[in-house]
Amino acid sequence: MLTSRAAILALVVCMIALSLAYPLREYVAQRAQIAQLQDERARMEESVRELRRREEELSQDVYIEREARLRLHYQYPGETAYIVVRPEAEDDAEDDAEPGEPWFVTLWRSVEEADTPSSGEDL
Repeated sequence: MLTSRAAILALVVCMIALSLAYPLREYVAQRAQIAQLQDERARMEESVRELRRREEELSQDVYIEREARLRLHYQYPGETAYIVVRPEAEDDAEDDAEPGEPWFVTLWRSVEEADTPSSGEDL
């Protein structure tokens, strides 16, 4: 049935397969790592491009002036700045300003309600 030559051949084939399994696995793992690092590099290059664009914007006096006027409401001496407050914004501010009950009172009330069985429910 099984000759010694066939057994030796099968043993050699198994040894070759086993000796190639680890390097092949390492190769696949390294290729995956390379792909991951290339993706990371592409993201970093995009980030660098964005930061360089931002640096260029911040080096322009016109941009700095516009941002100071819009965000910080700066104006030149002699200019008058107006801030328009909408009436509906005042109503919302008054609602938020009213003190409500503290959060721990609400929490304790919910614990008490959960602790008392409600009537009408059958378990």
